Amino acid sequence: MSRRAPALTALVLLLVLGGVALLLVPFDVLPGAHPVVDVARDFTPAQLAREEAFHRALRPSAYASLVLALVVALVLGLTRLGSRLVARLPGGWPGQVVLGVLALTLLGRLATLPLDLRSELVLRDYGLSTQTWGSWALDEAKGVLVAGVPAALALLVVLALVRRLPRTWWAWSAGALAALVVAGSFAYPVVVEPAFNSFQPLPAGTLRDDLLALAREDGVPVRDVLVADASRRTTALNAYVSGFGSTRRVVVYDTLVTTASPEEVELVVAHELGHAKRGDVLVGTALGALGGAAAVCLLAALLSFPALLARVGARGPGDPRAVPLVLALVAGGTLLTMPAVNLVSRRIEARADLHSLQLTGDVDTFIRSEQRLAVSNLSDLAPNRLAYLLLADHPSGPERIALARSFAQEQR
Repeated sequence: MSRRAPALTALVLLLVLGGVALLLVPFDVLPGAHPVVDVARDFTPAQLAREEAFHRALRPSAYASLVLALVVALVLGLTRLGSRLVARLPGGWPGQVVLGVLALTLLGRLATLPLDLRSELVLRDYGLSTQTWGSWALDEAKGVLVAGVPAALALLVVLALVRRLPRTWWAWSAGALAALVVAGSFAYPVVVEPAFNSFQPLPAGTLRDDLLALAREDGVPVRDVLVADASRRTTALNAYVSGFGSTRRVVVYDTLVTTASPEEVELVVAHELGHAKRGDVLVGTALGALGGAAAVCLLAALLSFPALLARVGARGPGDPRAVPLVLALVAGGTLLTMPAVNLVSRRIEARADLHSLQLTGDVDTFIRSEQRLAVSNLSDLAPNRLAYLLLADHPSGPERIALARSFAQEQR
């Protein structure tokens, strides 16, 4: 197979991806404004000290877990260790693909388990985790399945296409992965989320009526607002929107509903309505589909090098022994693209913050809410620049407060 066609297709898809991002992602949320971040203005020395102590305790294990997971994937994928493991599995090539992905995912999780355990202990020390060890272990097992099963199905489709269409498999696989990304956006709220939380409609009352009225005022069709039983694993306060079309849902943590004022809950829901009104889940799905298709094409170009396949003992891209190599390349590519993905996420989140301010007009409550959320969640108030660029998918609390003050100045 020639590597030129998939490489050129990947380049075109990446250019389209960049164009869509420039068109739909708000890189300048409040044009002309210059938000000034002043951490000391909004947080006491004691709050800053507690947050800094928490992150000093958490960062070593969290960062080490991230690095170790990548190292394990690269060692298994770029040597014959992973391919030999896959070759010993039963079930012919389909069984080797599915069981191989699950086994490799499990090995990666087991390697980082002591570090993840250390992180859980830190969360407990600071009162952020309410899980039992049984529920924590169950979530870890669910995490392996949530990560491994979709990857196994995707690779099963790809290898089937390689065997059936050896010259054009990459094009069909790119289309299939893009379709899987779209299907996953529909399925995630109704398949994956219930595996980790139970959801109930927000009980009838003034708060529910006010939130639904807020959605009507915003012109966003919301059938219901759901409450997640997050308190059984965390004390953090949060809300989110997921899915689109018939699966779109606005979800608030029960920790938020029970501890925040109605005005604060309204602001948080107004933020989520901003995501819904702008179709952010749909935008993210489109970007993910384009990125996934481009990744398949790049992967096909790399797998066209015989020396790379020979290194792991695979006879071709359709050989199940290439599965660890594919997973290693995906892991490395994911890390390389994280800064761009998180930049897009931060800009979209900032636009939703602005929408919340515009819809409610309640700047003072917004600032108080962000202060309380940052303190309750022990958010990183002054993150390291490199860590922020690599890992932060939301603006920091002080950045969100600075945006609110800039909005207030603009209104005046």
